[in-house]
Amino acid sequence: MAGDAELDQLRRCVELAEEALRAGDEPFGSVLVASDGRRLAEDRNRVATGGDPTLHPEFTLARWAATNLTSAERSAATVFTSGEHCPMCAAAHGWVGLGRIVYVSSSAQLAEWLTEFEAATPPVRTLPITEIVPDLVVEGPIDGLAEEVRELHRRAVNGHG
Repeated sequence: MAGDAELDQLRRCVELAEEALRAGDEPFGSVLVASDGRRLAEDRNRVATGGDPTLHPEFTLARWAATNLTSAERSAATVFTSGEHCPMCAAAHGWVGLGRIVYVSSSAQLAEWLTEFEAATPPVRTLPITEIVPDLVVEGPIDGLAEEVRELHRRAVNGHG
């Protein structure tokens, strides 16, 4: 279970997800945190507004880490995110050698919610991160906050950014 400092990081992810939704993007937000707890970088989904379907925050943070951190710093870092990484982002995370992931809501929850909301099926299967990067330390979902993310996805599907 995430401690208070980690819950603060996860709450920031939910804030970023809501910011993405208000901007017309799908509600996803992520932060990259150093081993000493410093927030190194953050981003939100920018797929719709950026015109590039790979502008997921987790992918952007993996690219940032590859450019700005040593291998040791990357492996000691944690990515906090509003939703479990998609396969593209999980692969980027693994290739770059980032450390642990803590997510608010799981890919299984997202798939269930999208079905419940009668949303279009995503172009890529929702898979657990460990199906892509088997030895990665992954924690989530986080009770309480996951309901906030569910509501963001409900609003997104219903066009209420």
